[in-house]
Amino acid sequence: MPKAKSKVEIKNRKASFEYEFLETFTAGIVLSGTEIKSIRAGKASLPDSYCYFIGNELYVRNMHIAEYWWGSFNKHDPKRDRKLLLNRKELRKLARAIKEKGLTIVATRLFIADNGYAKLNIALARGKKEYDKRHTIKENDIRRQEDRYLR
Repeated sequence: MPKAKSKVEIKNRKASFEYEFLETFTAGIVLSGTEIKSIRAGKASLPDSYCYFIGNELYVRNMHIAEYWWGSFNKHDPKRDRKLLLNRKELRKLARAIKEKGLTIVATRLFIADNGYAKLNIALARGKKEYDKRHTIKENDIRRQEDRYLR
């Protein structure tokens, strides 16, 4: 019997406004205790999360996963740093890239894969300038107005 499709998809909408994405990767997350249950309940958020290296390992910081309501002694720290699982080749590529000035790694989307594991989409990103943000707002307004007139 196949597993039911999971509808859990937590996005970081702020990241697409603040950053220009150069390349994206999908990483697994090392979770502990009741964190997966909270993610399946949709109780996670990514607005200020970013990734950093310790040695050759990649971690995500400021990803909030709320405590599971029914959890007992296995409760977790909601804001703890979580290790990300990527191929060695991808890790080396990211480590070389963030040494450039102005590049960072941001978390863009948290979801449950078909196999039941939690996955995190991360992006190598460059910060947008103020005029780029204004241009994005203008494009969104034009698109919204066109949609209104087409209805």
